[in-house]
Amino acid sequence: MRFALLCVVVLFCAPAWADNLETLAEHPRWRALLHINPGATLRDRHRSYVDDDAFFLAERGADDPLEELRASVVALRPDDAEARCRFPARYRFLAEQLNWRDRTPFSHCAEYQEWRAAVHAKRAVLVFPASYLNSPSSMFGHTLMRLDQGEDGAVWLSWAINFGAVTTEQDNSLFYIYRGLAGGYPGRFNLVPYVQKIQQYSNMESRDIWEYSLDLNQQEIDWMIDHLWELKDINFDYYFFDENCSFRLLELVEVARPGSGLLDELRFAELPVNTVRALDREGLVTERHYRPSKEQEMKAFSDRLDDRERALARALADDPSVAEQADFQSYAPARQALMAHTAYRYVRFVNRKAQRSEDVAGRSFALLSLMNRLPTVVDPTPAERVPPEQGHGSQMLAAAGGQRGSDDFGEFTYRLTYHDLLDNNRGFLSGAQIQGLGITLRRTESQAVDLEALDVVSIRSLAPRDRFSKPLSWYVEGGLERAWAGRRRLVRYVQGGAGGSWRLGNLQPYLLASARAENNSDFAPVITTGGGAEAGILYHAGRWQWQAGGAGHYFANDVYRHRSTLAVQYALTRQQGLRAEVEREGWRGDSETEFKLQWRWYYD
Repeated sequence: MRFALLCVVVLFCAPAWADNLETLAEHPRWRALLHINPGATLRDRHRSYVDDDAFFLAERGADDPLEELRASVVALRPDDAEARCRFPARYRFLAEQLNWRDRTPFSHCAEYQEWRAAVHAKRAVLVFPASYLNSPSSMFGHTLMRLDQGEDGAVWLSWAINFGAVTTEQDNSLFYIYRGLAGGYPGRFNLVPYVQKIQQYSNMESRDIWEYSLDLNQQEIDWMIDHLWELKDINFDYYFFDENCSFRLLELVEVARPGSGLLDELRFAELPVNTVRALDREGLVTERHYRPSKEQEMKAFSDRLDDRERALARALADDPSVAEQADFQSYAPARQALMAHTAYRYVRFVNRKAQRSEDVAGRSFALLSLMNRLPTVVDPTPAERVPPEQGHGSQMLAAAGGQRGSDDFGEFTYRLTYHDLLDNNRGFLSGAQIQGLGITLRRTESQAVDLEALDVVSIRSLAPRDRFSKPLSWYVEGGLERAWAGRRRLVRYVQGGAGGSWRLGNLQPYLLASARAENNSDFAPVITTGGGAEAGILYHAGRWQWQAGGAGHYFANDVYRHRSTLAVQYALTRQQGLRAEVEREGWRGDSETEFKLQWRWYYD
C-alpha cells in the first residue's frame, strides 16, 4: 500500500523534478555506476557493459540511463525497500542528489551489513603480477585491486578485487584463447583474501608483483566497496584484448572518482601495463612497491655463490648428507651457511606445487637443522627490476627501406602489440616475445604495394636454464608470410617448437626443435608439414640488442628451406628504435639475401 501511494506521489510530482532527473541521468557517477560505455571501446557504445538483467531495475535500463534512474528512484525511496539491500551505492548517490534523509537506510539489510563490516579499507592498491608466458591467460600480466585495512603495510588481512573470465577445467589453452578473443566467456568480479593471490602469483607461478598505492580518499574507497556489493554474481562480457581484467578495474576507479579521464580515449586493447600507465598519467599513483617472486629470491641466494658452491648447494638439496663430506667441510662456516640456505630454498621452490612427501619433509628438516648449526645468513635483496610501466609503448609503427636481390623496396609495418626480442628490453622480461596482429606492406620498384606479412600471433619464451631452474624454452607463431614455393609467394603457416636456452653473461644462446604446417598454392597437399631446428644467440647490453640465428625445415614433399638472420637494434629513446637486419633465405639449389634498415616508433 505504501509503495503504491509513493508511486502516485512520484507521478503527481513528476513535472516538478523531471528536468532534474534528466540532468542527473547524465551525472558521471550515475553513468559509472551503470557502467555506461563513454566511447572507450567500439562495442556497446553509450550503453551498459553489464550483460545481466539482474543488474537493472528497468526493462531498458542497459540502454537508457534515465529510465533506469526513474526506476531506481521508485524502488529505493521507501524506507524499508529491499532494493536498498541490493544497490547501496545507487541509494547513496540518490540520497545525496535528491536530499533523502534516513539515518539508518540499511537497518533491514542484515546480509549486506555483515559483509560491509567485514570488507572495509583505508587504502586502495593496484597490483600488477608480471607476465607469465606459460599461461595463455596471463602472458600480458594481470591486474587486480588490493584493499588494505591499515596504512602499516601489513597485507595479510587485505582483500583482493579480481575480475576474470568464468572458465571451466575442461577448457584447454587454445580453446581459452579462442573464446577469450570472441567474447565467449562471462566475466565477473570477485573478492578474495589477498594472501591467496600472493600464493598463486608469487609462490606458485613465480611471477614478480608490482604494487601501486592509489590516491583515493576514504570516501572514494567506500564508493568502490559499496559498488562491489552491487556487482556480486553479476555477469559482464569478457574479451581478452579490451574488456578484460584491467579495463574493468578502470571502471571501478571511475565509480570512486567520476570524471577521472581514465576512460576518455578509445582503445583497441587494454593491456595491464597500460592500466598502470593510465593511472599514473592521471596522478592516481602515489608510490610503488616491488615484491619479488620465490624464484627471484632463490636466485638472489645462488648469485652469491661461485660455480663450485652452486654445484655443492644443488647436491646438498638432493642429499643433505653432503654436508658431512670433505668438499663441503673445506669451506668456511659462513659459506657453508649460504650454501645450506640456497639448498633449502631450492627444495621448497621445486616442491611448492606438490603435496609434501616424506622425502621432501625429511630433506627440509635436515637442511633446517644444518642451518641452525651454522652462522646466521642475512637474506639477500633481489635486484629490483625496472617497473613495467617504464617500458616502451605497446603499439608500434615502423618505416623501412632496403634491398632484396636486385630490387629496392620501401616498407610500412603496424603492430597492435606488444614486444619482440630486439625491442628495448627495459621493463620487459629478458628472452620473452609477445607479438599480436602485426601487418607489413611492401612496395618495390617493379610492383605495387603488396602484403608482405600478417602476424596473427608470435610468442617466444627463452627462459635461461641453470643448476637450480630448468625451464623449457618454446615458441609458437602463425599467420601469413612471404616464402619460397616455386617463387616467392604469400603462404599461410603455423609453426612452433621447444628446447633450451642458457645465459652466459650478456649472451643468451638457444636451441629449439621445431615443426611447421604450411598451406600455399605451389604445394600439392592442402597442408604440408615439415620438421627442423632453430638455433641462435641473443645479446643485450644497455641500449643495444643483437640477435644472430638460423632455422631450417625439411617438408614431407621433399622441399627444403632455411633462413639465417643477423639483426641489431639501438634504442634511440624509450619510444623509438633503429633496427638493421640482414637475412639470407635459401632453398634447394638457390638463395636470396635481403638487407633492411627500419625506424620504429612505439606508443600507447
